[in-house]
Amino acid sequence: MCYHLSRVAYAERLKERYRAKQLKKTEQLELIYHGKAFDYLPLPVITNTEPDTIQLMHWGLIPSWAANHDKAIELRGSTPNARIETIFKLDSYKEPARKRHCLIPITGFFEWKHIKSKTYPYYIHLKDQEIFSLAGIWDIWTDKQTGEVKETFSILTTDANPLMAEIHNSKKRMPVILSKETELDWLQKGFDETTIDSFAKPFDENKMTAYTVSRKISEKDSNTPDVLKPYNYPEFNQTSLF
Repeated sequence: MCYHLSRVAYAERLKERYRAKQLKKTEQLELIYHGKAFDYLPLPVITNTEPDTIQLMHWGLIPSWAANHDKAIELRGSTPNARIETIFKLDSYKEPARKRHCLIPITGFFEWKHIKSKTYPYYIHLKDQEIFSLAGIWDIWTDKQTGEVKETFSILTTDANPLMAEIHNSKKRMPVILSKETELDWLQKGFDETTIDSFAKPFDENKMTAYTVSRKISEKDSNTPDVLKPYNYPEFNQTSLF
């Protein structure tokens, strides 16, 4: 799954990368060396309704039909990721899957390899793109008691490619990574259960690279530049794959 990511790029760099005309609600936009899904972070996204704007939404989709605050909090705990194969079958996702797509800009993400009783964290990124896009879906929920409006999103996942199957060997999943050529298609096309299949294909592992990082990433205060540094485990002599 994709519960840990990094975005080491400021707002102006994102604006340049996506040719955005404006930034919206990005006052909180700080560098993220290690961001965790269950912190429900505000992250920059580009939506299909405002494709020339970079804005902040919170990670963990709250469907528009959530009845109250307690139900909203309960639902977001299970929605940081959405399996692309089933988003038209689940109530939380099927309307956003048809109507509300977004790009989530990142510079890399983390996964853990399991070997016997130990786990080894990896940092994964693209070889030729400093900033790349994950496919997401989004929704808007309004708290009927307070009037508070929450804009939230989920990151889509798919089957792992050979690189990610080697690293994420417990689940063998990976985020849906979009090429630059397919970003606009993801935002602009209409989708149903058949047409979305073209985006379920795992990203080309030859365009990706990975290396082991320190277990400091599991510490409470892990949002520091040190978490991105390569780390060699003496008992595990291969620190880079592909």
